[in-house]
Amino acid sequence: MAADYTRISDHETFAFSAENPTGARSGGSRGGDCTKLRPTVEIQPGEEAELVRVEGPGTIETMWFTGYVGHSFILRIYWDGADFPSVEAPLSAFFGCAYDEALLDSSGNYPAFSAAVMMVAPGRGFNSYWEMPFRKGCRITMENRSAEQKSLYYCITGERGPVAPDAGYFHAAYRQEHPVQRGRSYTVLDGVHGQGQFVGLTLATGMNGHNSCWVEGEARMYLDGDRYPSLHYTGTEDYFGGSYGFGNDIARRKYQTYAGLYSGMFAILGDNSQNYAQQQRFLLYRFHIKDPVRFRSGFRMTLDNLGWTGPRYDDYTSVAFWYQSAPARTPFALPADHELVMR
Repeated sequence: MAADYTRISDHETFAFSAENPTGARSGGSRGGDCTKLRPTVEIQPGEEAELVRVEGPGTIETMWFTGYVGHSFILRIYWDGADFPSVEAPLSAFFGCAYDEALLDSSGNYPAFSAAVMMVAPGRGFNSYWEMPFRKGCRITMENRSAEQKSLYYCITGERGPVAPDAGYFHAAYRQEHPVQRGRSYTVLDGVHGQGQFVGLTLATGMNGHNSCWVEGEARMYLDGDRYPSLHYTGTEDYFGGSYGFGNDIARRKYQTYAGLYSGMFAILGDNSQNYAQQQRFLLYRFHIKDPVRFRSGFRMTLDNLGWTGPRYDDYTSVAFWYQSAPARTPFALPADHELVMR
Protein backbone atom coordinates (compact mmCIF):
# COMPACT_ATOMS: atom_id res chain seq x y z
CA MET A 1 0.00 0.00 0.00
CA ALA A 2 1.08 3.60 -0.57
CA ALA A 3 0.99 4.66 3.08
CA ASP A 4 4.01 4.13 5.33
CA TYR A 5 2.98 4.45 8.95
CA THR A 6 6.59 4.33 10.20
CA ARG A 7 7.51 7.68 8.64
CA ILE A 8 7.22 10.88 10.68
CA SER A 9 5.67 13.74 8.71
CA ASP A 10 4.02 17.12 9.13
CA HIS A 11 0.66 15.84 7.90
CA GLU A 12 -2.26 16.52 10.25
CA THR A 13 -4.74 13.82 11.21
CA PHE A 14 -8.49 14.54 11.12
CA ALA A 15 -11.54 12.50 12.09
CA PHE A 16 -15.21 13.31 11.45
CA SER A 17 -17.91 11.62 13.52
CA ALA A 18 -21.27 12.36 15.11
CA GLU A 19 -19.38 13.48 18.23
CA ASN A 20 -17.04 15.71 16.17
CA PRO A 21 -19.03 16.66 13.04
CA THR A 22 -16.58 19.40 11.97
CA GLY A 23 -13.49 17.22 12.25
CA ALA A 24 -11.74 20.07 14.04
CA ARG A 25 -8.83 19.71 16.43
CA SER A 26 -10.22 19.49 19.97
CA GLY A 27 -13.68 19.43 18.36
CA GLY A 28 -15.03 16.32 20.07
CA SER A 29 -17.54 15.90 22.86
CA ARG A 30 -17.45 18.23 25.86
CA GLY A 31 -19.13 15.57 27.97
CA GLY A 32 -16.04 14.17 29.64
CA ASP A 33 -15.32 10.56 30.53
CA CYS A 34 -17.96 7.83 30.09
CA THR A 35 -20.53 10.05 28.37
CA LYS A 36 -22.36 9.87 25.07
CA LEU A 37 -23.71 13.21 23.95
CA ARG A 38 -24.18 12.63 20.23
CA PRO A 39 -23.13 9.12 19.12
CA THR A 40 -25.34 9.15 16.03
CA VAL A 41 -26.90 11.47 13.47
CA GLU A 42 -30.52 11.36 12.35
CA ILE A 43 -30.97 11.89 8.61
CA GLN A 44 -34.42 13.00 7.51
CA PRO A 45 -36.29 11.65 4.45
CA GLY A 46 -34.88 13.30 1.32
CA GLU A 47 -31.97 14.89 3.19
CA GLU A 48 -28.41 14.70 1.90
CA ALA A 49 -26.42 15.09 5.11
CA GLU A 50 -22.86 16.36 4.90
CA LEU A 51 -20.50 14.10 6.86
CA VAL A 52 -17.12 15.51 5.77
CA ARG A 53 -15.88 18.80 4.36
CA VAL A 54 -12.11 19.25 4.13
CA GLU A 55 -10.11 21.84 2.29
CA GLY A 56 -7.21 20.17 0.52
CA PRO A 57 -4.79 18.75 -0.06
CA GLY A 58 -5.15 15.53 1.89
CA THR A 59 -6.24 11.90 1.91
CA ILE A 60 -9.26 10.00 3.22
CA GLU A 61 -7.83 6.92 4.93
CA THR A 62 -10.69 5.06 6.64
CA MET A 63 -14.49 5.09 6.76
CA TRP A 64 -16.68 3.23 9.26
CA PHE A 65 -20.49 3.09 9.21
CA THR A 66 -23.24 1.31 11.08
CA GLY A 67 -26.80 1.94 12.22
CA TYR A 68 -29.07 1.95 9.20
CA VAL A 69 -26.77 0.82 6.39
CA GLY A 70 -29.32 -0.22 3.76
CA HIS A 71 -29.89 0.66 0.12
CA SER A 72 -31.85 3.84 0.90
CA PHE A 73 -28.64 5.49 2.12
CA ILE A 74 -26.64 6.81 -0.84
CA LEU A 75 -22.94 7.47 -0.26
CA ARG A 76 -21.45 10.27 -2.38
CA ILE A 77 -17.92 11.68 -2.48
CA TYR A 78 -17.01 14.93 -4.26
CA TRP A 79 -13.39 15.85 -5.08
CA ASP A 80 -11.74 19.27 -5.38
CA GLY A 81 -14.92 21.34 -5.27
CA ALA A 82 -16.67 19.49 -8.11
CA ASP A 83 -20.45 19.82 -8.29
CA PHE A 84 -20.74 16.14 -9.25
CA PRO A 85 -19.85 13.05 -7.20
CA SER A 86 -17.06 10.68 -8.29
CA VAL A 87 -18.41 8.09 -5.83
CA GLU A 88 -22.14 7.36 -5.86
CA ALA A 89 -23.56 4.08 -4.59
CA PRO A 90 -26.06 2.64 -2.12
CA LEU A 91 -24.13 2.16 1.11
CA SER A 92 -24.92 -1.57 1.38
CA ALA A 93 -23.85 -2.35 -2.19
CA PHE A 94 -20.63 -0.32 -1.84
CA PHE A 95 -19.61 -2.76 0.91
CA GLY A 96 -20.74 -5.87 -0.99
CA CYS A 97 -23.99 -6.40 0.95
CA ALA A 98 -26.55 -5.39 -1.66
CA TYR A 99 -29.09 -7.87 -0.23
CA ASP A 100 -29.29 -5.70 2.85
CA GLU A 101 -32.74 -6.92 3.92
CA ALA A 102 -31.27 -10.36 4.67
CA LEU A 103 -29.61 -10.13 8.09
CA LEU A 104 -28.32 -13.72 8.18
CA ASP A 105 -26.68 -16.02 5.64
CA SER A 106 -27.49 -19.67 4.90
CA SER A 107 -25.47 -20.78 7.95
CA GLY A 108 -27.27 -18.44 10.32
CA ASN A 109 -24.33 -16.05 10.55
CA TYR A 110 -24.01 -12.38 9.68
CA PRO A 111 -22.44 -11.92 6.23
CA ALA A 112 -18.87 -10.81 6.98
CA PHE A 113 -15.44 -10.60 5.37
CA SER A 114 -12.05 -9.07 6.00
CA ALA A 115 -10.07 -8.00 2.92
CA ALA A 116 -7.12 -5.72 2.24
CA VAL A 117 -9.20 -2.60 1.58
CA MET A 118 -12.61 -3.42 3.08
CA MET A 119 -14.12 -5.23 6.03
CA VAL A 120 -17.72 -6.13 6.85
CA ALA A 121 -17.89 -7.09 10.52
CA PRO A 122 -20.75 -8.72 12.47
CA GLY A 123 -23.35 -7.36 12.54
CA ARG A 124 -23.07 -4.85 9.75
CA GLY A 125 -20.07 -2.80 10.66
CA PHE A 126 -18.94 -1.40 7.30
CA ASN A 127 -15.24 -0.47 7.03
CA SER A 128 -13.32 1.03 4.10
CA TYR A 129 -9.53 1.27 3.97
CA TRP A 130 -9.30 2.61 0.40
CA GLU A 131 -6.85 5.52 0.24
CA MET A 132 -8.54 8.49 -1.39
CA PRO A 133 -6.18 11.42 -2.15
CA PHE A 134 -7.42 14.89 -3.08
CA ARG A 135 -5.73 18.18 -3.88
CA LYS A 136 -8.21 21.00 -3.32
CA GLY A 137 -10.84 19.49 -1.08
CA CYS A 138 -13.15 16.62 -0.23
CA ARG A 139 -16.84 16.47 0.58
CA ILE A 140 -18.66 13.29 1.70
CA THR A 141 -22.45 13.08 2.02
CA MET A 142 -25.12 10.52 2.84
CA GLU A 143 -28.60 10.88 1.31
CA ASN A 144 -31.64 9.26 2.88
CA ARG A 145 -33.96 8.28 0.02
CA SER A 146 -36.44 6.42 2.25
CA ALA A 147 -39.70 7.79 3.62
CA GLU A 148 -38.48 7.49 7.23
CA GLN A 149 -35.89 9.11 9.44
CA LYS A 150 -32.76 6.93 9.64
CA SER A 151 -29.87 6.79 12.13
CA LEU A 152 -26.22 6.69 11.07
CA TYR A 153 -23.12 6.04 13.16
CA TYR A 154 -19.89 6.95 11.41
CA CYS A 155 -16.24 7.81 11.76
CA ILE A 156 -14.20 9.01 8.76
CA THR A 157 -10.49 9.62 9.21
CA GLY A 158 -7.70 11.00 7.08
CA GLU A 159 -4.87 13.49 6.95
CA ARG A 160 -4.25 16.98 5.63
CA GLY A 161 -1.05 17.43 3.67
CA PRO A 162 0.49 17.18 0.20
CA VAL A 163 -0.20 14.13 -1.94
CA ALA A 164 2.04 12.50 -4.53
CA PRO A 165 1.95 14.15 -7.98
CA ASP A 166 0.86 10.87 -9.62
CA ALA A 167 -1.81 10.01 -7.03
CA GLY A 168 -5.18 9.23 -8.66
CA TYR A 169 -8.70 10.10 -7.54
CA PHE A 170 -10.88 7.28 -6.17
CA HIS A 171 -14.11 6.53 -8.06
CA ALA A 172 -16.98 4.11 -7.44
CA ALA A 173 -20.08 3.47 -9.55
CA TYR A 174 -23.19 1.38 -8.91
CA ARG A 175 -24.97 -0.67 -11.53
CA GLN A 176 -27.70 -3.32 -11.61
CA GLU A 177 -29.72 -5.45 -14.01
CA HIS A 178 -32.72 -7.20 -12.48
CA PRO A 179 -32.64 -9.44 -14.45
CA VAL A 180 -29.65 -9.55 -16.79
CA GLN A 181 -30.80 -9.55 -20.40
CA ARG A 182 -30.56 -13.15 -21.58
CA GLY A 183 -27.75 -13.61 -24.09
CA ARG A 184 -26.07 -10.26 -23.30
CA SER A 185 -23.10 -9.69 -21.03
CA TYR A 186 -23.64 -7.74 -17.83
CA THR A 187 -21.77 -4.42 -17.90
CA VAL A 188 -19.76 -3.85 -14.72
CA LEU A 189 -18.18 -0.59 -15.88
CA ASP A 190 -18.18 1.49 -19.06
CA GLY A 191 -17.93 5.14 -20.04
CA VAL A 192 -14.61 5.67 -18.27
CA HIS A 193 -12.44 8.17 -20.14
CA GLY A 194 -8.91 9.21 -19.21
CA GLN A 195 -5.92 7.55 -17.58
CA GLY A 196 -6.12 5.41 -14.49
CA GLN A 197 -6.49 1.91 -13.13
CA PHE A 198 -9.37 -0.40 -12.35
CA VAL A 199 -9.05 -1.80 -8.81
CA GLY A 200 -12.02 -4.11 -8.35
CA LEU A 201 -15.69 -4.60 -7.58
CA THR A 202 -18.27 -5.97 -5.21
CA LEU A 203 -20.96 -8.17 -6.73
CA ALA A 204 -24.29 -9.58 -5.57
CA THR A 205 -26.05 -12.21 -7.68
CA GLY A 206 -29.59 -13.54 -7.29
CA MET A 207 -30.59 -16.74 -9.05
CA ASN A 208 -33.75 -16.80 -11.15
CA GLY A 209 -35.19 -20.13 -12.24
CA HIS A 210 -33.43 -23.38 -11.45
CA ASN A 211 -29.81 -22.86 -10.39
CA SER A 212 -28.33 -25.63 -12.56
CA CYS A 213 -25.16 -23.56 -12.80
CA TRP A 214 -24.51 -19.83 -13.01
CA VAL A 215 -20.71 -19.51 -12.94
CA GLU A 216 -19.75 -20.31 -16.54
CA GLY A 217 -19.83 -16.61 -17.42
CA GLU A 218 -16.47 -15.06 -18.30
CA ALA A 219 -15.07 -11.70 -17.17
CA ARG A 220 -13.71 -9.48 -19.95
CA MET A 221 -11.79 -6.20 -19.67
CA TYR A 222 -11.31 -3.83 -22.59
CA LEU A 223 -8.51 -1.26 -22.42
CA ASP A 224 -8.24 2.01 -24.35
CA GLY A 225 -10.95 1.26 -26.88
CA ASP A 226 -10.05 -2.42 -27.42
CA ARG A 227 -12.29 -4.18 -29.90
CA TYR A 228 -11.56 -7.45 -28.13
CA PRO A 229 -10.73 -7.95 -24.44
CA SER A 230 -7.14 -7.69 -23.26
CA LEU A 231 -7.96 -9.47 -19.99
CA HIS A 232 -10.21 -12.48 -20.44
CA TYR A 233 -10.92 -14.79 -17.50
CA THR A 234 -12.13 -18.41 -17.68
CA GLY A 235 -15.33 -18.22 -15.64
CA THR A 236 -17.10 -16.31 -12.89
CA GLU A 237 -15.83 -18.35 -9.96
CA ASP A 238 -12.33 -18.32 -11.48
CA TYR A 239 -12.28 -14.51 -11.70
CA PHE A 240 -13.19 -14.35 -8.01
CA GLY A 241 -10.33 -16.71 -7.15
CA GLY A 242 -12.43 -19.86 -6.78
CA SER A 243 -12.86 -22.99 -8.86
CA TYR A 244 -15.33 -25.76 -9.73
CA GLY A 245 -18.49 -23.82 -8.98
CA PHE A 246 -17.12 -22.55 -5.64
CA GLY A 247 -16.77 -26.20 -4.59
CA ASN A 248 -20.21 -27.28 -5.78
CA ASP A 249 -18.92 -29.37 -8.69
CA ILE A 250 -16.60 -31.72 -6.80
CA ALA A 251 -16.44 -33.73 -3.55
CA ARG A 252 -18.97 -32.04 -1.25
CA ARG A 253 -21.46 -31.04 -3.96
CA LYS A 254 -22.07 -27.92 -1.95
CA TYR A 255 -21.00 -24.29 -2.14
CA GLN A 256 -18.42 -23.18 0.41
CA THR A 257 -17.73 -19.56 1.31
CA TYR A 258 -14.26 -18.07 1.58
CA ALA A 259 -12.75 -14.62 2.08
CA GLY A 260 -9.18 -13.54 1.35
CA LEU A 261 -7.17 -10.35 1.15
CA TYR A 262 -8.13 -9.70 -2.47
CA SER A 263 -11.10 -11.92 -3.39
CA GLY A 264 -13.89 -13.93 -1.91
CA MET A 265 -17.40 -15.36 -2.10
CA PHE A 266 -18.18 -14.51 1.48
CA ALA A 267 -21.88 -15.20 1.91
CA ILE A 268 -24.68 -17.36 0.54
CA LEU A 269 -28.29 -16.41 1.20
CA GLY A 270 -30.95 -19.09 0.92
CA ASP A 271 -30.91 -22.88 1.04
CA ASN A 272 -27.39 -24.35 0.70
CA SER A 273 -28.27 -27.89 1.75
CA GLN A 274 -28.55 -29.41 -1.72
CA ASN A 275 -26.59 -29.36 -4.94
CA TYR A 276 -27.57 -26.33 -7.03
CA ALA A 277 -30.53 -25.28 -4.91
CA GLN A 278 -32.90 -22.76 -6.41
CA GLN A 279 -33.15 -19.02 -5.73
CA GLN A 280 -29.88 -18.58 -3.85
CA ARG A 281 -28.08 -15.25 -3.51
CA PHE A 282 -24.29 -14.82 -3.47
CA LEU A 283 -22.09 -11.97 -2.20
CA LEU A 284 -18.62 -11.60 -3.76
CA TYR A 285 -15.66 -9.23 -4.10
CA ARG A 286 -12.48 -8.98 -6.16
CA PHE A 287 -9.89 -6.27 -5.44
CA HIS A 288 -7.02 -5.65 -7.90
CA ILE A 289 -4.54 -4.42 -5.29
CA LYS A 290 -1.65 -6.62 -6.36
CA ASP A 291 -2.63 -6.36 -10.02
CA PRO A 292 -4.27 -2.98 -10.82
CA VAL A 293 -5.57 -2.95 -14.37
CA ARG A 294 -3.98 0.12 -15.95
CA PHE A 295 -5.47 2.03 -18.85
CA ARG A 296 -4.44 5.18 -20.72
CA SER A 297 -7.62 6.47 -22.31
CA GLY A 298 -10.54 4.29 -21.26
CA PHE A 299 -11.82 1.13 -19.59
CA ARG A 300 -14.76 -1.25 -19.92
CA MET A 301 -15.58 -4.49 -18.10
CA THR A 302 -18.30 -7.06 -18.73
CA LEU A 303 -19.33 -10.27 -16.99
CA ASP A 304 -21.35 -13.02 -18.66
CA ASN A 305 -24.38 -14.55 -16.97
CA LEU A 306 -23.98 -18.06 -18.30
CA GLY A 307 -24.72 -21.62 -17.15
CA TRP A 308 -24.22 -25.12 -18.49
CA THR A 309 -27.40 -24.86 -20.54
CA GLY A 310 -26.61 -21.44 -21.98
CA PRO A 311 -27.37 -17.79 -21.14
CA ARG A 312 -29.29 -17.05 -17.93
CA TYR A 313 -31.42 -14.18 -16.62
CA ASP A 314 -30.26 -13.76 -13.03
CA ASP A 315 -30.19 -10.51 -11.01
CA TYR A 316 -26.75 -8.86 -10.94
CA THR A 317 -25.79 -5.88 -8.78
CA SER A 318 -22.29 -4.39 -8.61
CA VAL A 319 -20.14 -1.49 -7.50
CA ALA A 320 -16.95 -0.91 -9.52
CA PHE A 321 -13.88 0.82 -8.06
CA TRP A 322 -11.17 2.65 -10.00
CA TYR A 323 -8.70 5.55 -9.84
CA GLN A 324 -8.35 8.29 -12.44
CA SER A 325 -5.92 11.16 -12.97
CA ALA A 326 -8.77 13.69 -12.61
CA PRO A 327 -12.20 13.64 -10.92
CA ALA A 328 -14.98 12.41 -13.21
CA ARG A 329 -18.71 11.85 -12.99
CA THR A 330 -19.96 8.34 -12.34
CA PRO A 331 -20.99 6.92 -15.73
CA PHE A 332 -24.36 5.39 -14.71
CA ALA A 333 -27.57 6.96 -13.47
CA LEU A 334 -28.68 5.69 -10.07
CA PRO A 335 -32.01 3.79 -10.12
CA ALA A 336 -34.92 5.01 -8.03
CA ASP A 337 -34.99 3.85 -4.43
CA HIS A 338 -37.82 1.36 -4.94
CA GLU A 339 -35.89 -0.25 -7.81
CA LEU A 340 -33.00 -1.13 -5.47
CA VAL A 341 -35.02 -3.36 -3.13
CA MET A 342 -33.69 -6.90 -3.20
CA ARG A 343 -34.78 -9.83 -1.02
